[in-house]
Amino acid sequence: MVKAYDKALRRSFALPELTNSGCVSRPEPRPAVTVRAKSCPYHIVMACFLGGQVLMRILRGRVNGQRTLEQMVAAGPFTLTPVLLTNVFAGMIFTVQTARELERFGAMHALGGAFAMAFCRELAPILTAAIMAGQVGTAYAAEIGCMKVTDQIDALKVLRTDPIDYLVVPRVVACCVMLPVLTVLGLVLGIVGGAGVAFLFYEMPVEQFLDSVRSLMVLNDLIAVLIKSVLFGAIVALAGCTWGLTTTCSRSVGRAATSAVVTTWVGLFMVDFFLSLVLFGGAEVALH
Repeated sequence: MVKAYDKALRRSFALPELTNSGCVSRPEPRPAVTVRAKSCPYHIVMACFLGGQVLMRILRGRVNGQRTLEQMVAAGPFTLTPVLLTNVFAGMIFTVQTARELERFGAMHALGGAFAMAFCRELAPILTAAIMAGQVGTAYAAEIGCMKVTDQIDALKVLRTDPIDYLVVPRVVACCVMLPVLTVLGLVLGIVGGAGVAFLFYEMPVEQFLDSVRSLMVLNDLIAVLIKSVLFGAIVALAGCTWGLTTTCSRSVGRAATSAVVTTWVGLFMVDFFLSLVLFGGAEVALH
């Protein structure tokens, strides 16, 4: 009796045997959809359109002051240390290389003027913009790209908030304001570094170095440097925001950040060439 009950209990808890006919076939996983990356000319065109929209909003006064101040803090103080270090050592290196050649021709008195011609006009703005592109431009592309793939930008549209007004315009204005400030500070530190190297290694008085700088660097040169810095700031911000807004999937966020830096550097050198022709009289030399 007990044995019969035990056998019945075991049968009740036994698992039924699965046969091939009784198994439920699971659907095979679908292959991941590959998203084709947008080309560089596409992003350049999109950056131009985005720049036009930002310019129209700035002219109409549609600038969020609180958001702009937040972005100015992020773009300015956090970039100050690498900008100053880069410009100081760049000024020192440029002084060493220039002084060695000028000493061969007995023209050491023109060291400060040569420093002003090259470093102050070209190297300081382009180096400062490159540092900002590597630190701020990548942050813009990654941050906005993450917002794009997580549908936060669509949520802004649902809340009747224009993403360009909320995200792009404050970043562009912040870079256009802070990059000239950083450029001037880097320019001052670069001149100090160049004068220090000239005094320590070539026994050139600091006053003579600074007088030579003032002899060739006039107020118009400083204004031209500031104009270049404003345009460079716009390029840095627009490139980062464009790559972020055109991000298609989570895997492309990192690619967008690195591509934003490369695109910014190419754009900086291209714009710098044409600005140098226009602002420093290179076009007149080319025509004659």
